[in-house]
Amino acid sequence: MIKEKLEKIKNQELSAKENVENFLAKIEEKDDEINAFIEINKKAVEEAKKVDEEIKKGRNLKLAGLVFAIKSNINVKGLRATCASKTLENYVSTYDATVIERLKKEGAIIIGMTNMDEFACGSSGETSYFGPTLNPRAKERIPGGSSSGSAAAVAGEMCDIALGSDTGGSIRNPASHCGVFGLKPTYGLVSRYGLIDLAMSLDQIGPISSDVYGVAVALEVIGGYDVRDNTTLKYKPKYELNGVENYTIAYAKEFEEICDKRIYSEFLKGLRILENKGAKIVEISLPNLEKGLPAYYLINFVEFFSATRKFDGRRYGYRIEEVCGKEVLRRILLGKYISQKEYSGKYYKKALRFRNLIREEILKALSNVDLIASPVTPKLPHKLGEEIEPLEMYKYDILTVIANLAGIPAGVAPLSKINNIPVGIQFQAKPLEEQKIINAMHAVGEEK
Repeated sequence: MIKEKLEKIKNQELSAKENVENFLAKIEEKDDEINAFIEINKKAVEEAKKVDEEIKKGRNLKLAGLVFAIKSNINVKGLRATCASKTLENYVSTYDATVIERLKKEGAIIIGMTNMDEFACGSSGETSYFGPTLNPRAKERIPGGSSSGSAAAVAGEMCDIALGSDTGGSIRNPASHCGVFGLKPTYGLVSRYGLIDLAMSLDQIGPISSDVYGVAVALEVIGGYDVRDNTTLKYKPKYELNGVENYTIAYAKEFEEICDKRIYSEFLKGLRILENKGAKIVEISLPNLEKGLPAYYLINFVEFFSATRKFDGRRYGYRIEEVCGKEVLRRILLGKYISQKEYSGKYYKKALRFRNLIREEILKALSNVDLIASPVTPKLPHKLGEEIEPLEMYKYDILTVIANLAGIPAGVAPLSKINNIPVGIQFQAKPLEEQKIINAMHAVGEEK
């Protein structure tokens, strides 16, 4: 898989140029249908040739020649960061985000910018100005969002690894629906410099890959302190692929109450896999689990409204309210309403109090165990184009928003299929304990 390909490129058995050309051919073949990409990097082959030259000189590059797809809300110099919106449809980035600088420094090739829910507002991949993304593993179903194109590009074998952003499940939700691996890091592990915000106190950039090694090596490269982002932590990650022997892994009894019975049944099978690998499984209670969703969305609306005030049509692009889709406008208007002085205490400040309550509850639960395992979404992805009420759409995030509210890491591994639709399993850990999540993802992934 990713590790073996990396060794081939380093040993010059496969060139970076050939790797890029192979993926360009697959994009040409598949992407008219899947619509995972908004823009392809026309300089990718030339950039790959330069990587091959560096390899010949003996440079040891951690990502030598691996091909990355990038969510279209992360700035890549010379490519459009559209946020899948008419607002920024012609905005060409003038600089690289920190994560992009770090990828390029280690020999990664950026093949293009991926589709997404407009301004990351969505859980389905259907709200893009450039049209919906299809799920390569279940083409009648949504791929999940908002990092829909990144997950679909990996699942459709159109890149080695992709970057997405995760505000309340936007990496993990599509990773689960598309049957791939994805990880939202601890808040502050990865620089947000160059990320176009949805909600700055919740957003994190993270990797999506076809295997756990790809997630681990990408996170090693993009993680670590950045002087340009004062929320980053002075910590440099390093990961290995180990087992879960002697881990204590918890699950909450409340999960069963909110999940489709078929999903919960597959989740229990996942727990048995972990138990067979040497983990101890225990039951806990998270009584405030369902309070996470309203708290998350109230905070999301307010922070998104604030973040969009710069899209006024004066400096670049169009005025957002004049050209955006329904979901983006809904969040702007609700955020504006909640932000008003007379309503701030009633809604926003109360949401912040619940956020603290939820953070304390999950951290207390994690203090006695290594990981908390859960399903990823409470229901199967709906059919592409099916009309879903906004509140029903928001419910996709009920099991994922907790990690963002608490600032803890969370990862997803493919688990099984229900009626040919991929279903994943989620792992959450204490801050900066991504290694334990990677080990659990590896333990489940070995079964594939």
